Amino acid sequence: MKIKVAIVEDDKNYSLALKNIIDFQKDMECTAQFFNGKTALQKLESVEPDVVLMDINLQDLSGIDIVFELRELMPGTHFIMCTSFENDEKIFSALRAGASGYLVKGDPLDKIIQAILEAHNGGAPMSFAIAKRVLQHFQESKVQVQSLALLTVTEKEVLELLAQGLLYKEIADKKNVTIDTIKKHIGNIYRKLQVNNKIEAINKFNTKN
Repeated sequence: MKIKVAIVEDDKNYSLALKNIIDFQKDMECTAQFFNGKTALQKLESVEPDVVLMDINLQDLSGIDIVFELRELMPGTHFIMCTSFENDEKIFSALRAGASGYLVKGDPLDKIIQAILEAHNGGAPMSFAIAKRVLQHFQESKVQVQSLALLTVTEKEVLELLAQGLLYKEIADKKNVTIDTIKKHIGNIYRKLQVNNKIEAINKFNTKN
């Protein structure tokens, strides 16, 4: 049984290049090509592909939105984002939507063939640059959680009040201490979280929560 692959890509030349390299393989075939998001959204489910190569920035719809819409309707299909976008927001939005992998269009075509096989076998193929960004994101998240664990109970309370938008004087009144005491707590918070200002500290607090 050949792996059935569908392509959702509005660049017809790139779509044709993908189709040609897929059909050249003995163990896979391109069973459908869609050049806009609306048609893909309407017809992909009936095609029943094993793997979908999905562009993100289609002219009419977002590929991420299409994956989000179809993922539960097509539990046996693996979606691989194949796009020129490498920013963190796109990457994590695509993965949250249900994409199994994320490739950039600059990757060699044989890399895309490997990715189709990997996804079909339950893997999560990613371009090297994308995998590096994902790993870095989780390493940073781990460091943030570890640094927050260094805070005392009082420092966590002060940081939470700071995140709520309270001024130093208001926090001091609430804690029944002097402003200097609050400033000392905040200095300790900055040092432990390795930040330089209130915004950075609040961002770390919000990331954890």
